[in-house]
Amino acid sequence: MPIVTLPDGSQRSFDDPITIKDLATTLGTRLAKSALIGKVDGKLVDLSYVIETNSNVAIITKSDAEALEVLRHDAAHTMAQAVQELYPGTQVTIGPAIDNGFYYDFARDTPFTEADLAQIETKMQEIVQRDLPIVREIWDRDQAIQKFTELGETYKVQIIQDIIPDGEPVSIYHQGSWFDVCRGPHLPSTGKLGSGFKLMKVAGAYWRGNSNNPMLQRIYGTAWRDVKELKFYLKQLEEAEKRDHRKLGRSLDFFHIQEDAPGMAFWHPKGWFIYLKLQEYIRTKLSQHNYQEVHTPQVMDRSLWERSGHWEKFRKDMFITETEGRVFAIKPMNCPGHIQIYNQGIKSYKDLPLRMAEFGSCHRNEPSGSLHGLMRIRNFVQDDAHIFCTEDQILPEVAAFIDLVFEVYADFGFTKIGLALSTRPEVRVGSDEIWNQAEAALTTALNNTGLAWELKPGEGAFYGPKIEFSLQDCLARVWQLGTIQLDFSMPKRLDASYVAEDNTRKIPVMLHRAILGSIERFIGILIEHYAGILPLWLSPIQAVVINITDRQTDYCRQVQQNLKSQGLRVELDLRNEKIGFKIREHTLARVPYLLIVGDKEIQNNTVAVRTRDGKDLGSFDLDTISQKMLTEDAAYQ
Repeated sequence: MPIVTLPDGSQRSFDDPITIKDLATTLGTRLAKSALIGKVDGKLVDLSYVIETNSNVAIITKSDAEALEVLRHDAAHTMAQAVQELYPGTQVTIGPAIDNGFYYDFARDTPFTEADLAQIETKMQEIVQRDLPIVREIWDRDQAIQKFTELGETYKVQIIQDIIPDGEPVSIYHQGSWFDVCRGPHLPSTGKLGSGFKLMKVAGAYWRGNSNNPMLQRIYGTAWRDVKELKFYLKQLEEAEKRDHRKLGRSLDFFHIQEDAPGMAFWHPKGWFIYLKLQEYIRTKLSQHNYQEVHTPQVMDRSLWERSGHWEKFRKDMFITETEGRVFAIKPMNCPGHIQIYNQGIKSYKDLPLRMAEFGSCHRNEPSGSLHGLMRIRNFVQDDAHIFCTEDQILPEVAAFIDLVFEVYADFGFTKIGLALSTRPEVRVGSDEIWNQAEAALTTALNNTGLAWELKPGEGAFYGPKIEFSLQDCLARVWQLGTIQLDFSMPKRLDASYVAEDNTRKIPVMLHRAILGSIERFIGILIEHYAGILPLWLSPIQAVVINITDRQTDYCRQVQQNLKSQGLRVELDLRNEKIGFKIREHTLARVPYLLIVGDKEIQNNTVAVRTRDGKDLGSFDLDTISQKMLTEDAAYQ
């Protein structure tokens, strides 16, 4: 006699075991029709799942967040079925749901084309219209291997042999005559998928991600609750394409990347100004919060990285060089170098907390296929810092850092900030006791903020757990940026200590923290968030003085000198071009203010002011326009 507790706290008692589908029917015809899956004691299950014991149960419909992953997984299955109906002999391998969509990897001699994608998508719609029941069966492992072997599905055979232990059953999902190995859950029928999906592109993918294995063909798709959500997403993609920082970086003359230095940026004068302006801004914040700036070597001996633990855990991501029989690593991070500075001289508890900051240039050997403009790069500079403190100082230091992060992000126009706690990964250094202590400290620090946060099990750094800060941009995309990581291990490994109040030697706690993360990546995010229309204080050129004819040349020069003498960044455009052409060119270059001078402006000692969004603000005298710009410039700093 199971008792079912529903999300609202109400309970239902049944004389016999009951399926999720039948439970939904008892709760109302409308709910039964919209039910997709169930959630029993936190686990997602099919509607056919039988409730036999007292359980907490929720009926999941399209309006619930959990439905999206299942819809996307079903879209992957439907795509695989469509492919095999259209192209017999094609093998299916793995097809998961991913962020915003799904993919499936296929083994096929003939490459898929864009025309094929259109055909496959049409066939998927047909399968949805058939409204095929989706049914789960349990097969014997040997039976499953034999069946897929007969079908020539060698990859499926490998999956079963590698993932499912001998003697264990195999979960098989049918939709019509098509079936696949899958743990589920799935929708009750293909018709429930609806039409909110679209195939996006074809890419290559090695079997199991290993370049020694055969190359497969991966088809990516996106899937949403309905066509309205799909159209919104596609519109967002179109807008993101317009804002692509790689295109804007070139068109606005900020930076470029070329194959001679893959994953490394060539900064042009305008882009380098933005870079230095960000550093200047962060330096001001560091000074206000009592950080000391340092600088450490780019290349350090292998032995240091072995002692810190990086060589064992991080070696594949490090660039290596050798000289005079010694092996050196180009630093992928700054922490071991900061401990070397800390270790110079005896430290007392009175010296703590010691906050040490560096704009540290790091190199990481990211796979070439993962490189993406400034967002994923091999050479980057972190606004890095390490706080050496006592255990009693952990909570106030973490709290102060959280406040600082929110303050900085707000200055750049980001107000939607997410918090997460990433806990111990499988590969790590330090005892479980130390990890328990570190995770408990960060949990307390997060709870003390009163803010919502999420748990990310297993995603911490190898030396300690971390709090992650993610911001949301104007397209509702989430970017993980800042972190603060609690480390009880590395200071001990590298012999850091301080003299405690009782005159004993103790090991300091080390807080690894960054706000922007990679400056390069943050600039990429800013470019896309603002579509290149940066705030006045970050704009390399704040205004351009433009003449209409040569008669205004001298006056234009006077205007420029007047504004530059007040600290504003102003350029001249005295070219013999039509005024409309010059206005359009500087508008496309995202120059905040265009100061236009004709004979009338000379006569009245004014300038005609236009903005980069095309607004004509009218005429201003120089004192008024300079004050307006100076006020706007200062407001963001």
